[in-house]
Amino acid sequence: MIGFIIYLLPRLDKYLALAATIISLAYSLLLFSQSSPITLNLLDNYGVKLVADQLSAYFILTNALVTMAVILYNWESSKTAFFYAQAIILHGSINSVFVCEDFISVYVALEVISIAAFLVIAYPRSDRSLWVALRYLFISNVAMLFYLIGAVLVYKANNSFAFAGLKGAPPEASALIFMGLLVKGGIFVSGLWLPMTHSESETSVSALMSGVVVKAGIFPLLRCALILEDLDGLIRLFGMLTAIFGVPYMIFEKDSKRMLAFSTIVQLGFILAAPPVSGFYTLTHGLVKSCLFLLAGVLPSRNFKELQQQSIPNSLWIAIVIASFSISGFPLLSGFGAKALTMKNLVPWQEVAINLAALGTAIATAKFIFLPHAKVTTGRKLTLSGWLGIILLLTALFVANAVYFDAYNLGNISKALGIIAIG
Repeated sequence: MIGFIIYLLPRLDKYLALAATIISLAYSLLLFSQSSPITLNLLDNYGVKLVADQLSAYFILTNALVTMAVILYNWESSKTAFFYAQAIILHGSINSVFVCEDFISVYVALEVISIAAFLVIAYPRSDRSLWVALRYLFISNVAMLFYLIGAVLVYKANNSFAFAGLKGAPPEASALIFMGLLVKGGIFVSGLWLPMTHSESETSVSALMSGVVVKAGIFPLLRCALILEDLDGLIRLFGMLTAIFGVPYMIFEKDSKRMLAFSTIVQLGFILAAPPVSGFYTLTHGLVKSCLFLLAGVLPSRNFKELQQQSIPNSLWIAIVIASFSISGFPLLSGFGAKALTMKNLVPWQEVAINLAALGTAIATAKFIFLPHAKVTTGRKLTLSGWLGIILLLTALFVANAVYFDAYNLGNISKALGIIAIG
């Protein structure tokens, strides 16, 4: 609703958008304080139900912080009310996915996300942005067509759209639903559309797409894995394959934004590899990846070879190093705890591949860590509000350590430092 109000009150666009993210932030914190899930049955006969629990809280918190940082980052820019309205409509529709527990509600929410994301990507109205936006919309619509057919088959078998009905549905239903969600979430081979979309979009949009939008595609997969034990192994397998699949692309990529996009594929694999603890990793990845995309937008070039030939400001380099260390699993940052918790919840056949993916992540992010830096006073600079957005994300990376203090033991610390040192 706030997104539409922004159209009516364009002079208050930034303030209303920021207020919407604060409401999401407050609601996510409220969910963390609840001892049991909040449920709402909308249509009993059709299995349409909303569930807000701890998993939802992590995803909504991620969405709130990332969107808030993007709004602050653009506070002093010339973006119109249209951008903020679409960003908040996108924000709200993503949140709605995180509380759905039936296939038809997820379908409606994902379709709204597709339209809102299309409009945000196309916002610059350049030939390139329009092509990338249309490409994204086409891929999303085709994926959701398969998903919808699968959802109808689930209803036909159970007279219900509930996730639990997937167990009694024909195998074709599972295949079609999974096909749609895997494409939408950018998982394994079906995620090869993701690098171009995320890297060629405008900086703020890249942060939103990689930080939260792709999470909407994998959330139903995680929910199904937690509800139906038979699917847990399959989801873990896709997670492992996705994590290892993106590593060579990430390591050998010479374009900074494309490298970050391939890194997103790898990190999505980590999230799916351990569904029971996926919320914490989702939060950490959303904070890190949106931060790195926002910082990459200020770099003098996207090409790593060119970046090695010119210094960047010390302040910018420090921010990049903190975010890069977090995604590599360095102690004192939440990426360390998230990786340790994920590793703890792996099954034996996943461990080798996921550890290799962690090593690959450290190797790839070293490209950012070893960029030359100096006290530079010329070139592109972040505005004060831009720095507020970056500081918000970096501060959250430190604060989120509180989620899993048990990670801080000699074994985990030694392993993390060893992987980073090798990388």
